[in-house]
Amino acid sequence: MKIIWQRPNPEMPKAEALVRVTAAYVIAVFAAGVVLALIQFGPVSGMLLADVVATLVIFGFSRWHSNSSFYDPFWTVIPPLIMLAWMATGDSSSVVREFMVLGLILYWATRLTTHWAYYWPGIQHEDWRYPMLRERSGGSGFWTDLFGIHLFPTVQVFLGMLPVYAVTHLGDSPLGWLDVVAFAVTFGAITLQMASDFELHAFAEKSQPGDILDTGLWSLSRHPNYLGEIGLWVGLALFGIAAYPAGALWCSVGAVAMILMFRFASIPMMEKRSLARRPAYSETIRQIPMLIPRIGGRQRR
Repeated sequence: MKIIWQRPNPEMPKAEALVRVTAAYVIAVFAAGVVLALIQFGPVSGMLLADVVATLVIFGFSRWHSNSSFYDPFWTVIPPLIMLAWMATGDSSSVVREFMVLGLILYWATRLTTHWAYYWPGIQHEDWRYPMLRERSGGSGFWTDLFGIHLFPTVQVFLGMLPVYAVTHLGDSPLGWLDVVAFAVTFGAITLQMASDFELHAFAEKSQPGDILDTGLWSLSRHPNYLGEIGLWVGLALFGIAAYPAGALWCSVGAVAMILMFRFASIPMMEKRSLARRPAYSETIRQIPMLIPRIGGRQRR
């Protein structure tokens, strides 16, 4: 397929849009690799710098295409690469733990990235939150796009990946019961997120305007997909603590930051939108817990 690198129009075929996104990420990862090769920082600071450089490359493509959803795959494309790079330079004494974590991250990242690619309508579609955030910022939309939509999530995910650094570079503790718990939490969380996404899309295909998804996993939690995402980062934190108990505090920072972001930013935005589009959603809020399922199920009328 011949790709002409001009500003896109809403009629661009989805296949061409995906090629552009793929090319953007190849260039971003190459730029990050150059940074790692040329600038001799420590394994954490150097990786953070490379991560930021890759983000800035994607930010450039987002601005060029007037679509910040170019950044959406970054959340899942970059973490496996960070872990592989740390594995290549680390000297952990527990190879089994390393491959447990790598397998789980690949499970999560592959599932979510393919999910995004399959359901992304194309270059004409941008996550509804991005224009809203830019509009709220008034005349500082550029900086909101750079810091709020691109750099903030990059730093957030990097904090969530710090336990992986503990696993690959500091993991001198033998495999133990906490690793089993961490594996169960992480695998269960990823599977929960996958199952709830499948239910959501099945509902969206047959629902009418105003309908509310309150069956299956969505009858136990208003946001089971977010609960699964939070569980992933909690599971990684547990792996980091199992590998390097002395770093329990900083291994937990990313998971705590994720919990706070979803609880006080992502979920309130989603619920405000749901209430505006579906007035009956207020009853759903009364009956179904926000995240953690209630013992005994949903509250009865």
